[in-house]
Amino acid sequence: MSDSSPSILDRSGLDLGKATSLVSDALQGADDGELYLEYAQSEGLVFDNGRLKAASFDTNQGFGLRAVSGEAAGYAHSGEISESAIRRAADAVQAVKSGHTGTYAEGPQGTNRSLYSDVSPLGAPSFADKVKLLEKIDAYARQKDDKVRQVSASLAGSYKIVEILRADGRLVRDIRPLVRVSVSVVVGDGDRQESGSHGMGGREGFETFVTEDSWQGAVDEALRQALVNLTAVPAPAGTFDVVLGPGWPGILLHEAVGHGLEGDFNRKGESAFAGLMGQRVASPGVTVIDDGTLPGRRGSLTVDDEGTPTSSTTLIEDGILVGYMQDRQNARLMGMTPTGNGRRESYAHIPMPRMTNTIMLNGEADPAEVLASVKDGIYAVSFGGGQVDITSGKFVFSCTEAYKIENGVIGPAIKGAMLIGNGPDALTRVKMIGNDMQLDPGIGTCGKQGQGVPVGVGQPSLRIDALTVGGTA
Repeated sequence: MSDSSPSILDRSGLDLGKATSLVSDALQGADDGELYLEYAQSEGLVFDNGRLKAASFDTNQGFGLRAVSGEAAGYAHSGEISESAIRRAADAVQAVKSGHTGTYAEGPQGTNRSLYSDVSPLGAPSFADKVKLLEKIDAYARQKDDKVRQVSASLAGSYKIVEILRADGRLVRDIRPLVRVSVSVVVGDGDRQESGSHGMGGREGFETFVTEDSWQGAVDEALRQALVNLTAVPAPAGTFDVVLGPGWPGILLHEAVGHGLEGDFNRKGESAFAGLMGQRVASPGVTVIDDGTLPGRRGSLTVDDEGTPTSSTTLIEDGILVGYMQDRQNARLMGMTPTGNGRRESYAHIPMPRMTNTIMLNGEADPAEVLASVKDGIYAVSFGGGQVDITSGKFVFSCTEAYKIENGVIGPAIKGAMLIGNGPDALTRVKMIGNDMQLDPGIGTCGKQGQGVPVGVGQPSLRIDALTVGGTA
C-alpha cells in the first residue's frame, strides 16, 4: 500500500467536509483538540528452541476525539469509524468544555518532508521466507559454538496510517512503517548458563535487516555477549568512576534525564528540573537534544500525533537547561511553542509529551583517552532494565555487559552490576565526553503512564565520576 491509498475517512464512508463539521461542532467552546484516526496492521513471528513458537497478524482501526479546556482533557475513542460513533464521542467529551480562551499554542504547521517510506514492510519477505530465515538464524547460532543451549529469534513489523483532523479543517496524514529483528542466545558450561541478545530495526522494510551479513552479525553479537557473561566474575560494590559505552547506554540518559525534561512533569512541578530553565544543570560540554527528524530511525516521526511536525529540540546546551519537550496542551499552559513531541500509543490513548530520539552530542575526547583516564572503575557497555523516579531523579539500572577498569585498561567482565544514582546529579559528574557518538541499533520502547511508543537513544563514550555501583561480590 502506498500514499495513494484511500484515506481512513474515505474507507469509512465519511467525506472531509462532513467530518470537519462534526469535529468543529464537537470542539466548539474548547481550547484545543482533534480527531485522531488510525489504521494499523502488525505481524509477529517468534522462533524458539528450534520451532516456530508463535505467529500473529492483526488489523486494527479506530478514532480518538479529544477536547481540551485549561488543564482538563476529555477523551473518547472507538473501534468503529462512523458519523454516529463520532457524534457519541462528541457527547462524551462535552463535560470539559468551559469556553474557548483563544490561547492555542500553535507551532509549525504542515511539512512536505519524508523521513521514511510509505510502503508496507509486511509484504516482503513472505511468511514462508520469514520462517525459513528464523530457521537459518537458529541453525547458524547453534553451529557457531558447542556451548549454545538455546536460541530465540523474532521478527516484528507494523504499518500504521494516521490522520489528524483539526477543527479548522486541516487534515494531516502520515504513514509509518516499523520493523524489528531480535536474537537471544543462551550458552552454558557445566551448571552455569548465561545469555546475550541483540536487536535491530527502524522505520523501513525488512530488506535492510534480513541480508546474510545483517542477521549473522546480530547472531554473532548476541553470542559474543553471552560468552563474555559466561566468564564474568561477580561485580564489586562501592563508589566508582564509570565509563558508559557509546550508543545503547544512552538509555540511561533517556530514563534518568529525558523524562524529567518532558513538559507535563515540569508544568506540574514534578520534575527534578522544574523551575531551572536557564540554569546550569550539567557539566560544561554536555549538550542533549531530542530529534524526531532523523530519517528511518525508530523514534522518528514526520509529524507527531497531534499533527505538529517533529523537530530537533535542544534540551541542555553546554550544561545549561534551555528547553523542554512539548505537546500542544502543555506548551499552551506554559506559554511555550509545541516541539512535535505529542505522542500516543494508539487511537485508544490520549497524547502527552514523549521523547523521540534522545541524544547526547559528541565531545572532544578520544574514547581510548576516556578509558585510560580511569584507574579503578567500571566500563558499562550494555544495559537491561531500570527504574527511575521522575520527581527525585533517582535511578537504578542493571548492566547486561560490563567490565572492570584497572589502571586505564579494560579488565575482566563482571556480572550483576547495578548503577545507582540521581539523573540531575549524574549530569554534573560528567568529566569526559568522547567524540564517538553512536545511535542505538533500533530496539527502544518507552513506557509512560501505561503507554508504550518506539524511541531511539544515542550518546558518545562518557565518563561519570563517583557513581554508586551495586554488586554481587
